[in-house]
Formats: sequence, C-alpha cells, structure tokens
Amino acid sequence: MESRKFKGPEFFSKSGQIRRRVNLLVVSRQNGRSYVGVLDPGSGSFSALDIPFSSVTNIVSGDECFYIEGASANLPVSIAKHAYAYFYAPYNHSFQGPSDEKPPLLVRTHGGPTEEARGVLDLNVQYWTSRGWALLMSTMGEAQVETGRVDGQRLCIAGESAGGFTTLACLAFRQTFKAGCSLYGASFHCHFLSFDCSLIQLYLFMSGYVSVYNQIADLTSLRAGSHKFEACYTDNLVGNKQAYFERAPINFVDKFTCPLILFHGLEDTVVPPDQTAKIYKAIKDKGLPVALVEYEGEPHGFCKAENIKFTLEQEMLFFARLVGKFKVADDITPIKIENFD
Repeated sequence: MESRKFKGPEFFSKSGQIRRRVNLLVVSRQNGRSYVGVLDPGSGSFSALDIPFSSVTNIVSGDECFYIEGASANLPVSIAKHAYAYFYAPYNHSFQGPSDEKPPLLVRTHGGPTEEARGVLDLNVQYWTSRGWALLMSTMGEAQVETGRVDGQRLCIAGESAGGFTTLACLAFRQTFKAGCSLYGASFHCHFLSFDCSLIQLYLFMSGYVSVYNQIADLTSLRAGSHKFEACYTDNLVGNKQAYFERAPINFVDKFTCPLILFHGLEDTVVPPDQTAKIYKAIKDKGLPVALVEYEGEPHGFCKAENIKFTLEQEMLFFARLVGKFKVADDITPIKIENFD
C-alpha cells in the first residue's frame, strides 16, 4: 500500500451545505504505471490497491464490487477465478437428439480484439442450435466438456477478424479443438497475449487458451500493412519484435494437427488476403485437411447476402463432415477439401 495527496473539489448539496463525504475509487498514473485505489476526499489521501496490472484502461462498478480492465507486462500464473460466456444448447422443436449422445460444440470467439460477446438476438446462433450443435460465445469450451454437456471429441472453434486469430492461435498452440474456421482473421491478435484489455481474454490466457485477430497468420506483415487508423494497434497488444514472431501462428505451422477452413475477401484492406493464403498453403503442404474460399469484391467483413449464406453453410458442412460425423439436413453442395476429398 502507498499513499499520496490529491487536491479535489468539496462536495455540496443543492442548499450549499457540505454533504457527507464518500470515498472514491480512482485511477492515478505515476512513473509510467497505473494505480487503482481509494481516495478520501476529506484528507486527500490515496490508498493504492494491490492489483496485477501496470496499465488500467477502465473501471466499471457493479453490485458491491467493481471490475478493472487493464494490462500487464508481466504474466502472473493466475488472476481471474471466474469468467462468463453465453452457452446455447441445441434445440429443434421438430427433432429430439439421441439421449445417449452428447452434442458437438462450436466455440465462437469475438473480434476486436477488445470486443465482447453479447446476449442479444442473433439468428446465427439459431442456425447452429437448430441443427444439433451446442454453441458457446467465448473461448471457454473446455469448461463445458467438464460439466458433461457436450462431446469432448467434437469441439470446434471459429471466429472472424480478431476471432479468426484466436482460432489460428488455438489450433497452433493448444490441442483442445478438433477443427477450426477463420474468417478474414489474423494471427497477430492478443487474445493469446498478456496485453489484451478484455477481462475474459485475460482469463483465457491465464487458463491456457489463445485468440487471434482477423485470421492474421503473420503478425510482422500485418503490422507493416496495417491501415492508418490501426497503425499502432498491434504494438500495444503484442509487444516487441520477438513477441511478434513467437505469437504468430504462421511461424508454428508444424504444431497444427487438425482440419481448418478459411474465408477471406480479396478487397480486405485491414487484414491482407495473402495472410490467409499463406496459412492455407502451409496447412495444405503439411497434409492436413484444409479449404479456402476467397470472395471477389468483399472487404473486411462480408457484405453480399449470397456470400454470407455460402460461408455459414460451408462452415457448418465442413465441421459436420470432418468432426461431427453426420449428414446435414440441408441440401448443400460441399466445396473441395484438400487432403480429404
């Protein structure tokens, strides 16, 4: 604990009388480090809290608690004890799955990389759950296996943009999932890194999971080709030159062990299409099942209805053929999967 002096305004009621003072939770910055503590407006004293972050980006109040969003240059063994995700069990009013069979699980990672999954209406969720898949909006798939709710041998992971990097990194640095899908993703994203500002992402890193950004497989190339708006984004998330190499899945293709399907728009100016082409060629040369779909005229995030529909169908069919081991009800013509068909 440490103390320092603050100068602040008095607190007055509408009548002009001084109100009862309350302690304030504040963030201070000194010598390149953030401090969170309790400020006593009366004495001006500041009592710092013992937190593992060297940089704090936000504080959100809750019921008798508060949440700190921050980052650290150090890698503590464990910080978060609880993390939350949205789990959707499979459901179809016209069909009941076998009682002796657990459903496959698709883990959908969010983009950003500093975005979050939200509990709102998303018809993409119903698309999967109505076809027998359990869906998890986060990267906490292993926890669902431990509870016995899903089949641990049929775990898949998918994400777009920063979530695409999560997919690639998970497949490169962990053996949890049996197949992955990356949409215009990159392998630079910091969900696997210690610098991510999201509480859930921080938990995932400490738990041994990883993430990605826009199907980015080559972080150094991503940094060199980033558009002006995000020119320094990756530096804050990744770190030094060595970190750029160590956290790029393209440099560790030998560690990939499962099938992968990739989608990318050829007009993408955020994540260069050649990022996906590189990872595709590397996986193909390794002999693993892999498929690549490239769309003419599509930017970073698909806009044409036919391409959005085609992507969703082919992703589901890819997982069904290689991991789910079942025939889909929809009339979908499969694309060729290298090293499989």
